[in-house]
Amino acid sequence: MSKRKIRFITAFSVLAILTIAVLMMNVFIGSASISVSEAVNILMSKSSDETASSILWKIRVPRALSAMLLGGALALSGYLLQTFFHNPIAGPFVLGVSSGAKLTVALVMIFAASRLLVINSAVMILSAFVGSLLSLGFVLIISQKVRQMSMLVVCGVMIGYICSAVTEFAVTFADDSDIVNLHNWSMGTFSGMTMDNVRVIAVVTTAAFVFTFLLSKPIGAYQLGEGYAGNLGVNVKLVRAALILLSGLFSACVTAFAGPVSFVGIAVPHIIKAFFKTSKPIVLIPACFLGGSVFCMLCDMIARTAFAPTELSISTVTAVFGAPVVIIVMLRGKRESFDE
Repeated sequence: MSKRKIRFITAFSVLAILTIAVLMMNVFIGSASISVSEAVNILMSKSSDETASSILWKIRVPRALSAMLLGGALALSGYLLQTFFHNPIAGPFVLGVSSGAKLTVALVMIFAASRLLVINSAVMILSAFVGSLLSLGFVLIISQKVRQMSMLVVCGVMIGYICSAVTEFAVTFADDSDIVNLHNWSMGTFSGMTMDNVRVIAVVTTAAFVFTFLLSKPIGAYQLGEGYAGNLGVNVKLVRAALILLSGLFSACVTAFAGPVSFVGIAVPHIIKAFFKTSKPIVLIPACFLGGSVFCMLCDMIARTAFAPTELSISTVTAVFGAPVVIIVMLRGKRESFDE
């Protein structure tokens, strides 16, 4: 077995162990005092403590699972956008994609609340998906006009600010008590998740992940240049469309349930590339998903326990750990050179 395969197996093993370990930490650790042995008994249905059981099954477990799934989705969304734009600091939050999704979801929620309508998860994801694609459309138009990486990022940030401003304006003047919860959601949070939410998230992210993984070889060719990919028989237009649609779907799923979460989509792919020392999509796609899961679960655990009972927004914590990675990437000013 070659050294590279050994490195990949070792790295994946470390990520898998970290994912399981951090998931368990999120279930066991919280402001309510529940011992590990008691938590294990509850999870194995061997405990009759209804209060502790309710805390675990209705609060901690759904929240941990949603952070795991949505963190992976956000990291993959960032990876796909970086691949599409050939830009190391492209990401759903920086390019305004998350803010566009937030705007459409907020408008749909306000409209539904004003008419006493109940909206389901499918409507939330669809509205977020439309917002994501609209923001990506504006970014694509701008990318045709500017070639500098910094200008593209600045334009994306401006689109994000505009969408956030419109969202805040709509939320401020909404005359319904149900919209109060919208403010916390608009800051980014994994709280309030239910097992029904987790099931929907699992179906959407799993389907999108499978499609993304099946595109590993075409994406690898696309990374080497559109002309090279075309010579290999790759349908470049189809690959570009798939990259946009899949990144938009991942970002939409995250925003619909957890609101906008910053810097995960940019930072995690770079951390994973440095960890695995490769640029192969067939390796990076599952690795980014696992890395995003670990990153988001750790940040969420910090957000809810660091200053308990006060809870921080998830974006506050992800920015603390993710922003330095982005700064380092910008200072380096060039793409990593790894084995192909």
